Amino acid sequence: MTTTMGTRVTVRDFGYRHASRKKPAFSNITLDIAPGERVLLTGDSGSGKSTLLAALAGVLGDDTEGQTYGSLLVDASATGLVLQDPDSQVIASRVGDDVAFGCENLGIPREEIWPRVEQALDMVGLDLPLTHPTRHLSGGQKQRLALAGVIAMGARLILLDEPTANLDPAGQREVVEAVNRVVDATGATLIVVEHRHQLWSGTVDRILRLEADGVRGIHADDLVSPTGLPTRREAGTTALVSADHLLAQWGPPRSFHIPEGASTVITGANGSGKTTLALTIGGLIPPRSGHLDLADTLRRGLDRQPHQWRSADLARRIGTVFQDPEHQFVARTVREEIEVGPKVMSGRRRGTVDQASAHRIEELLDRLRLRHLEHANPFTLSGGEKRRLSVATALVAAPALLILDEPTFGQDPVTFRELVWMLRDLADSGTTIVSVTHDPDFIAALGDHHVEVGNR
Repeated sequence: MTTTMGTRVTVRDFGYRHASRKKPAFSNITLDIAPGERVLLTGDSGSGKSTLLAALAGVLGDDTEGQTYGSLLVDASATGLVLQDPDSQVIASRVGDDVAFGCENLGIPREEIWPRVEQALDMVGLDLPLTHPTRHLSGGQKQRLALAGVIAMGARLILLDEPTANLDPAGQREVVEAVNRVVDATGATLIVVEHRHQLWSGTVDRILRLEADGVRGIHADDLVSPTGLPTRREAGTTALVSADHLLAQWGPPRSFHIPEGASTVITGANGSGKTTLALTIGGLIPPRSGHLDLADTLRRGLDRQPHQWRSADLARRIGTVFQDPEHQFVARTVREEIEVGPKVMSGRRRGTVDQASAHRIEELLDRLRLRHLEHANPFTLSGGEKRRLSVATALVAAPALLILDEPTFGQDPVTFRELVWMLRDLADSGTTIVSVTHDPDFIAALGDHHVEVGNR
């Protein structure tokens, strides 16, 4: 199974335009990557990095989804793509079956498959029984599982699309170390899209920056971390939300409070139940036992628990931004997506939104850099653009409590800073912010209050 040589990538004057867009995602891409070379691909949010990886993997779709220009030569049969979201890549209920899935689709003889599976799992450092349930894996383990599936297929070109985006620091290190072992052992060509370039400094041979009209080589010193960020404030003593031994759908009973008019960060290891807790606070899933104590400024005349409120009442009080933005998209265009909430709250599913909401929509389109995308299909946006759209859909209702799950993934330093400052301004003006995050820069800027979530 071991690969002895990576595949060559040759791109000439290549471009791509989504069917729903007037302007191309990128154009004039000319690129040569030698067999076995390791490349970090960076660029602004929305510059087309994920789209270029999809093109290299041969999964852009047909002519109804978009149009390509120029030429791209790569041995697609020997290409493996690992995506941002660990959960989206788990196919089977057991570890061994999941790794074997790709081999089976390639028609590899059965007697070869299971030795490949075991070798691939060993290579990525997943020392688990083949029957181990995939639902019990952490985010970092799921990313290494996806990498094992790619290796078992014999991929000579490995494409990684922000594989550490939603992982805690331990999970990030696990994935990077696993990738290092794999490319050292197989000689595969590696292209990794990542904003956290420091994680890959000891792995890649060179760095390429994707821009609207081409790609250019840059030095690591040219890449900067977010700067000019705000600093955390001192949180007040008044609680907007509090709980005593609240038992969510996952994890142990938890006691905590969320200060009113401040920014709270929820941190903890992958798999500890941060997202489940955030969705429980947001009223989207019921707790197994216990209840939330809510301030009158949040209830605004309602009794019972948030998960028992009508959707329109909930949206007026609590806005939630999911970890996977696509899970909350329901409209055909970016503008229509932002208009959904105001229309639901007013009872008008069609027609125009009220004047106050219309003003907020225009402000959000500009402030979140979505104006040029207002007529685009939300599902054609980049990962960072989808995140900013999901934030806009929550903010348009001007809720008293805003809950965000990994709000800054996929953001370049500029959009990261702009998003953090917007959340800082919201908290300073009285909106209560709760964010699930692993990002140390985000925590330093918005960690007025800290809730650490453990497994016990």
